[in-house]
Amino acid sequence: MSGDRIRGAFAGLAAGDAAGWPATRHRSARHAPWSRRLHRELDAFAEEHRVTTLPVPFALNQPVAPLRLGPSDDAEWLAWTALTIGRPRAEAYGELVPVRPGTGPESIRARISVATALDNLAKGVAPPASGHDNPHHFDDAAAVRAVAYGAAGSDPTPDAQVTNAGDGVLAARAMAAAVTAAVASGRVGAAVEAALAELPEDTAIGHNARLALAVARKAGDAFAAVPALDAALVDHVYSYGVGAAQTVPAALALAEAAGGDLTRAVPAAACLAALADSAPALTGALTGACGGYEAVPEGWTASSRTLTGCCLPDLAGRDLIEIADTLSEGIA
Repeated sequence: MSGDRIRGAFAGLAAGDAAGWPATRHRSARHAPWSRRLHRELDAFAEEHRVTTLPVPFALNQPVAPLRLGPSDDAEWLAWTALTIGRPRAEAYGELVPVRPGTGPESIRARISVATALDNLAKGVAPPASGHDNPHHFDDAAAVRAVAYGAAGSDPTPDAQVTNAGDGVLAARAMAAAVTAAVASGRVGAAVEAALAELPEDTAIGHNARLALAVARKAGDAFAAVPALDAALVDHVYSYGVGAAQTVPAALALAEAAGGDLTRAVPAAACLAALADSAPALTGALTGACGGYEAVPEGWTASSRTLTGCCLPDLAGRDLIEIADTLSEGIA
């Protein structure tokens, strides 16, 4: 059964990744740069002329496949982590340094914390300094990758310290603990308890996690909790919505409010627009681990298991569920 729940965690993360509005923009990286430049020009036109019809990613005379519903950055970094999980972390990341975020066609795409960490490694700055001396040490990149560690029942800290520090590392520990508990028991309550045990109350993420759970419990339902979570977690001041102290608490709260039901939790997470780059994916991983692979609707698994390589080009065409199965077999 644990193998089925590991599949569920991976499929759930991919479905949540695909459900968030940023996924299409990430996947548009498979198109020529001019199409994204034109998108920016159309957005500027709308602003200048006070037009409320806003552009969405489009293909014009390019293949439309990259813009179809599917996963993007979160699923690809989860896959990469699962494929390299047994290796020393600085060594694994070191192989990405030559293709770190840049302008070349084979360059990878990554969160600011990861991009900075790769630059640090290239300069000889090893972990944990590579994650600590990092302007985005607080983001949730390591929390996404920690789903693989949770599925394997292992400690995500060495991986997290390459790219993150503080709340960023605590978030990874919390996600790994929650996924491990969910895979073992199938109970969302056990997952939430395991996560809270990793989050000290005197930290921003620990405070927010308890606050988010309280407001969601008061609302009584995942969708009903969205306005209260928006008010409690999202300050709408900072320009990026990937702070671990916001996205991980939202995922825990919505997973619990939905009773571990992915089909109720993930749509609610996608409604938190400011957190949609990763909160739906994290929510999907938690609820997928609770319910197993069959808890993810077939249409979502069909459209979300094949990776496009929009962030890690070498993963184009890889099957995320086959990667999950390989991980599961390795720990059986």
